[in-house]
Amino acid sequence: MTANTVHGTSGEYSPGSTAARQARERLERERRNRAAQLIVLEGPDEGQPDETAPGRLDTLRRTLEEIEEALGRLEEGRYGLCEGCGKPIPEGRLEILPYARFCVVCQQRQRGRA
Repeated sequence: MTANTVHGTSGEYSPGSTAARQARERLERERRNRAAQLIVLEGPDEGQPDETAPGRLDTLRRTLEEIEEALGRLEEGRYGLCEGCGKPIPEGRLEILPYARFCVVCQQRQRGRA
């Protein structure tokens, strides 16, 4: 598969498919990594207080929620489709950010609204 290949409309992420299984593995690995980071940040603080910790905690919790939502989309057969335009999200984007909800164009539009 090339970097320009996209998924979604052809059912490559349909439950039980190889692509869905690989996406699940990426998401679960990401969830484990983020959960471990959260445990470290929530643990007892030894030394100087970290003033950035509350913001990082919020970001980690939000990312974990996004991962859970992506796992739900995977189960429902909606994984890999942009929530903005409905088009497939490029595979390269999903490899880098497996819980992506939007293609790059729609993500930029979302940021413009924030």
